[in-house]
Amino acid sequence: MLGGEFSRTPAQKGPETAPQDDKFVLGRFSIDEYKPIKVIVIGAGFSGILAGIRFPQKIPNVDLVIYEKSAGVGGTWYNNRYPGIACDFPAHCYQFSFEDKRDWTSLYPPGHETQEHLQDIVDRYKLMRYIKLNHEVAHARYDESTGKWHVRIHRTGAGGENGPASDEFEDVADVLVTAFGALTRWKMPDIPGIDAFKGELHHTAGYKPSGKTWEDDLDRWRDKRVGVVGSGSTAIQTVSALAPHVKELSNYVRGQTWLSPPFVLDQVAQLLGRKKAVGENELMLSSEEIARFQSDDEFFRTVRHTLEDALNSMHAYTQLGSKTSNHFQEMFRKNMKEQLAAKPDVAEKLIPGFPVSCRRLTPGPGYLEALCADHVDFVSSPIKQFTATGIETEDGKHKDLDLIFCATGYDTSWQLPFKIIGRNGVDLNEKWEPYPKTYLSVAVDGFPNMFMSLGPNSGIGVGTLLPIIEQAVMYAVQATAKIQRERLKSMEAKPKAVKDFDRYIESYFPQTVFSANCRSWYKLGKAEGRVVGLWPGSNLHATRALQHPRWEDYEYEYADSEDNLLYWLEDGQTWAEKSQQGDRAWYLREEFIDRPPVPQDV
Repeated sequence: MLGGEFSRTPAQKGPETAPQDDKFVLGRFSIDEYKPIKVIVIGAGFSGILAGIRFPQKIPNVDLVIYEKSAGVGGTWYNNRYPGIACDFPAHCYQFSFEDKRDWTSLYPPGHETQEHLQDIVDRYKLMRYIKLNHEVAHARYDESTGKWHVRIHRTGAGGENGPASDEFEDVADVLVTAFGALTRWKMPDIPGIDAFKGELHHTAGYKPSGKTWEDDLDRWRDKRVGVVGSGSTAIQTVSALAPHVKELSNYVRGQTWLSPPFVLDQVAQLLGRKKAVGENELMLSSEEIARFQSDDEFFRTVRHTLEDALNSMHAYTQLGSKTSNHFQEMFRKNMKEQLAAKPDVAEKLIPGFPVSCRRLTPGPGYLEALCADHVDFVSSPIKQFTATGIETEDGKHKDLDLIFCATGYDTSWQLPFKIIGRNGVDLNEKWEPYPKTYLSVAVDGFPNMFMSLGPNSGIGVGTLLPIIEQAVMYAVQATAKIQRERLKSMEAKPKAVKDFDRYIESYFPQTVFSANCRSWYKLGKAEGRVVGLWPGSNLHATRALQHPRWEDYEYEYADSEDNLLYWLEDGQTWAEKSQQGDRAWYLREEFIDRPPVPQDV
């Protein structure tokens, strides 16, 4: 993005040239002699880790700190360790565009592999010099007089390098980046009697295994009667993982959900050279296949590109009533009925009447097979209450249970657990009532110099998410570069830009399956209403929209008092010329040359 720019210390302040009639006061610095700029990032998941790479790479003289409330990096992949946790997206496509991890053990690898991959990235790029673990942001306030963000951080640790066991301090930044998504805050379901249950009780997001993974707890669960509450992707993975290992399992389901066959399996089989399509029980990669990925560059890149191209070609089925949508619905219904043939009553209760992807779609390998097992019970009657020994449902039945997992989701209201106070003392939580409004999911009017990755309306119902994260982080980087280069005090989205994006959202979603009548976190957990979880368009549409910022959709304040919008032109020279140091022909270095393709003879 930037050319020939390197971190350096600004020159000392010197005498200012006296202004002459109708002439500007020239700046005292060279055009590429950038003043230091401080950036605070909240969160060290995919977005925060990428920010740790891109900000130092692209912004000279940046002082970067990434505050992470957990004891490790990876965000949801560090905090979630429930039974069966796995990536439900082809692994080779679930990594940054510049990464090429090739030793995944499965097409849908266990969660710890994804977290370990993110830790490897942190180690390789030496990002722990920026990341502060066990540091939870408690409050953020924008100071209009200085154009700075004042952030209060609660530090919890065991002493030593992390300081006292628990204290608070304030940090100040020019730019604030929120790098956390909607799926970060969980709570136990509000069901009567839940505190009375005497057995082992976990929310899937709060469960911590006794060892490295949930499999270390299997021995003590083998003779247990287990209940799993929920029917979303987490519940589906938990049931699939536990069913083969426990005495009894009851899945309490209050809604319907579509289960798709694992994505693009026919193409996977063809690419891997397998003689038949990959089945749900054949998702593990053989040692020979892994070795080929590691040794054959062309093979790895072909597989990844082909799969991502296919996954990014499914937007049509999100259009309500489209031929593709109807086809997918019939195909999924047929697949589910076939797999639930042993228990047709379960199929009748589980298969939805709403379109595919109205709720988040998951492949759920092994789930339908688990529901057909004799020791697995599908309970559709609503839960009346927890008891000391189990769960009672509204049909009057009671099941004794030893272990219960509540896979009941997250608080997706976008009411943040800490206050962010913008211009004129406006609280972001209050501004986001009854639902959040943003500019392209990355900025909010009245909150200058604040940018978001995975903000409201940034998720997707189909396709690859990571390209959007990459563009959102680069959007924040480009905005920071503009603030620094043009010596801005503040930049903030125009209210009209936010309003127009809101109108676009309202106009777009009625034509999609996401507007159908189904309860989903996409719509704040409601069956109908505003879609706040998804980008209004395809994932490629979002990637293109964020790729080239429209700076005219922002309002600006300047840091300097001079009446000169071009004060950033400074003293008419570059730092390398003034100091007689550095490279004065940097544009000839290979990394800065944009070589045009030479037309070939036809």
